[in-house]
Amino acid sequence: MSKSSRKTIGITLGDPCGIGPEVTAKALAKILPRLPVDILVIGDQKVFLKYFGGNARRPRLYFLDLKNVSSKYFTPGKFNPTGARASLDYLNKAVELLKGKRIAALVTAPVSKESISALGVSFVGHTEFLARAFRRKHFGMMFVTEALKTILVTRHIPLNQVSEAINPRNIFETIQLIFSSLRDQFQIKKPRIAVCGLNPHAGEGGTIGREEKTKIIPAIERAKRAGIDVFGPLAADTLFCEPMVRGYDAAVAMYHDQGLIAIKSLYFSKVVNLTVGLPFIRTSPAHGTAFDIAGKKRADPSSMREAIKLAVQLSS
Repeated sequence: MSKSSRKTIGITLGDPCGIGPEVTAKALAKILPRLPVDILVIGDQKVFLKYFGGNARRPRLYFLDLKNVSSKYFTPGKFNPTGARASLDYLNKAVELLKGKRIAALVTAPVSKESISALGVSFVGHTEFLARAFRRKHFGMMFVTEALKTILVTRHIPLNQVSEAINPRNIFETIQLIFSSLRDQFQIKKPRIAVCGLNPHAGEGGTIGREEKTKIIPAIERAKRAGIDVFGPLAADTLFCEPMVRGYDAAVAMYHDQGLIAIKSLYFSKVVNLTVGLPFIRTSPAHGTAFDIAGKKRADPSSMREAIKLAVQLSS
């Protein structure tokens, strides 16, 4: 582990049977020499070295080898209990290091929610896991690109539960979260925030659903009274289009796919997931385990590379 005076950024390898080790290795191989921090990789070193090449003895690169992946049960591209347990072990170790102030920020490679849940562990995602570990009630998933930042009011819930799940309080709290992040982390003095409607055409004045009138507009009005420059609700099918995006710094989406289909379609290889509301910086690539290409050395490390760079930037 790092003994230098530089800050240390931790990276968990995610599910070792997915593309996490590959994108981590590829990203570090390219950007490590230019990073002003130390990197601590948390996982199984032999899995990492399959993609990194040679050995991991590089300046500013350290490894916490948990040695919990048996070659007998390890098959890239196929999720199994071994990979699920390992990915959870990496994450638990990262929490321990964060609480002990031994790492300044965390970058997480993808895990499989399905395979972890199959172990009998309640796991909705990294975001909720880390918020629970640090007892945070107000937190969110923010997706960052150079051109646009997007936050979600609801995250990993079924679509038929979204209307019931949103309310003026959690919409306002989400607006507050992204406003604070833009101002404090991204140094935007007067952030401008657009809010999506829930229904087509943002409800058409109540003719295509009333959630805009009863839930979203009250939250927007409250945010305005709090001094936040916010506007909407806007139709989500045009909000993300040029030249609309030039008029604001961030967008608030009501549910997962409403925000992520747009942002990933526009900027997939550059998108970074930033958890806001935690007492430390946590980023991740905006993709999953991609078991279908794991082990084939075809994974694109671009999003992981951007996630590492953003963690370094925001924790400096």
